[in-house]
Amino acid sequence: MGYRNAQDIFPEGLLRQIQRYVAGETIYIPAGDERKAWGETSGYQRYIRERNEEIRAGFADGLTIEELMDKYALSYDSIKRIVYNRKETAMLKYSATLSAAKAYAEAGKLDAWIHLYLNEEGRNIPFSDGLKLFDRYYISPALFPIRFFKRCTGPEPEMKYRIDKGWWEHRITELEKVIAKDDELPPLIVHYADGEFELNDGNHRHKAYENLGIEKAWVIIWITEKEELDDFMEKYGGYVKDCRVIRR
Repeated sequence: MGYRNAQDIFPEGLLRQIQRYVAGETIYIPAGDERKAWGETSGYQRYIRERNEEIRAGFADGLTIEELMDKYALSYDSIKRIVYNRKETAMLKYSATLSAAKAYAEAGKLDAWIHLYLNEEGRNIPFSDGLKLFDRYYISPALFPIRFFKRCTGPEPEMKYRIDKGWWEHRITELEKVIAKDDELPPLIVHYADGEFELNDGNHRHKAYENLGIEKAWVIIWITEKEELDDFMEKYGGYVKDCRVIRR
């Protein structure tokens, strides 16, 4: 297999977008015109299923939960759920929709939906990989005022991730059309830390919601530290009183 410099292939605007996710590394772009179904490309569901089978087999062979924790770098609660719960993520039907995210959350597997989404439609594998580094608290989809969240992506000079203005406006216009006829768009993904909300995924949708005068949107909140979860619940618990908090 030969390698070519991306600068010789991609338009400048597209190259800048690619560099948001990977730079200075070799990437493989598969051939073919048809979009493959999830699982054919990333294999994340199969990986989770096979890993869980290995964990259950090890437990049946006499390995302790603590030994499995060390071997698979998972928390005590995660190992316990796997060895005592036969219900597999694969039994849930994945789609990049609000209803699917809610179904995964109800099954206690919201993190699996997030990784499936980020590895497919979200196209943000580095974010997915970062979430896996530690156990997180995930709060199932809830309606939140979008004014709480600040974008980090856009054409404005202060944005962390700058996007060409023409392309940005085109994407927003197209999204506004979709939002007008589809209430099953995936929830925004937001990190809560130090008393602030960081909008990780859904910057385009956030701007489209603003333009359409939509004041609330469905959002998944993730938090790392227990102290930050307590702070969140104290300040914003009323918005998530009917939601599940999942530690994975």
